[in-house]
Amino acid sequence: MSPATPKRPSATTSTGRVPASAPARRSIFSYSVAASYIAKDRPFDPNTHVFHFNPYNRLQQSSPTQKKKPSQRPESGQDAFFVSRVGDTGTVALAVADGVGGWMESGVDPADFSHGLTEYMAAAAYEHGRPLGKNKQIKPTANPPLSARRLMEIGYQAVRHDRSIEAGGSTAVVGLLSPDGGLEVANLGDSGYIQLRLNAVHSASEPQTHAFNTPYQLSMIPPNILARMAAFGGAQLSDEPRDAEVIRHDLRHGDVLVFASDGVWDNLFNQDILQLVSRAMTATGAWQASTKDAGAAVAVASPAQLKQLTDPETKEGANVITLQSLIATQITGAAKAASVNTKLDGPFAKEVKRYYPQETWHGGKVDDICVVVAIVSEEPSPESDAPIKSKL
Repeated sequence: MSPATPKRPSATTSTGRVPASAPARRSIFSYSVAASYIAKDRPFDPNTHVFHFNPYNRLQQSSPTQKKKPSQRPESGQDAFFVSRVGDTGTVALAVADGVGGWMESGVDPADFSHGLTEYMAAAAYEHGRPLGKNKQIKPTANPPLSARRLMEIGYQAVRHDRSIEAGGSTAVVGLLSPDGGLEVANLGDSGYIQLRLNAVHSASEPQTHAFNTPYQLSMIPPNILARMAAFGGAQLSDEPRDAEVIRHDLRHGDVLVFASDGVWDNLFNQDILQLVSRAMTATGAWQASTKDAGAAVAVASPAQLKQLTDPETKEGANVITLQSLIATQITGAAKAASVNTKLDGPFAKEVKRYYPQETWHGGKVDDICVVVAIVSEEPSPESDAPIKSKL
């Protein structure tokens, strides 16, 4: 990530705050989500390297008993992602995982771990609170409320018990977006997220690293490698979901969330991403110039206007272009271009100079790239006493 990453503001309530004398007004929050991705050794095509989220269909991930073969995975290399509804709660879960490339030296495909992790998390989110087995009379298990860290733990333990995955490691950033406008993120490693609000960086995660270019990582180390380390020395990093940093914020109408792997953060500064998002949001009218308050740079389009820009059902053609997919593909394309630019120094090059002043690294850092974008929409509930449920 950029060394100039701003400090996160305290996670105080930023929505739904009304004077004590005014009646509480409940809102419905919905989330329009799209993803874009590209492996480091492949050319990027925004028309094909894109995923449109539909909360009622499981288009992205397979079930644990029908795992995707490597040839069926998105063309994202060692990066992986998922987006899923959380049972019938109205919450949306999403994550980005980056397989640790160092495992290739041990003959292990790092993509197996990262893609397995996201597949298991997707299944756990989608099936959360549902009846077990085919008997619909069976009541849902008394699971504790699903948190971002808990979802990461479920996926991690499932991978560790998957005999088809012999070893590997991955970073992970997991987000839960609730129908009452809450955001919870568990971040382990140097993937991360940024929250943009009205032409500004409102909050951003900070990378967790043991040392330069050595992020925190979930790992599964087989006994033979452990024995080799004991005999010849050396160590293999293995962090736990409990080590993930947990961040909570309240969301507002018109917020834009960007979750991404380090293929983005090593090549684009936060201000680069803000510029890309601001350009797309203002060009489409999602963020609008405001004349009411000279201190406000932009205002947010109405829920109806924002729906027109983010709802795939209002678009025509096989390759659906929504505001969230436009932003996701533009960020992926910009990160891809920066990664192969040998002249313009990005965040990674600046970090190299910081830790190793004698090195002559210039330009970007070639890597797999994965981006998940969520646009927040808020509208008053038609029934103030009705339970909050997301209109995804």
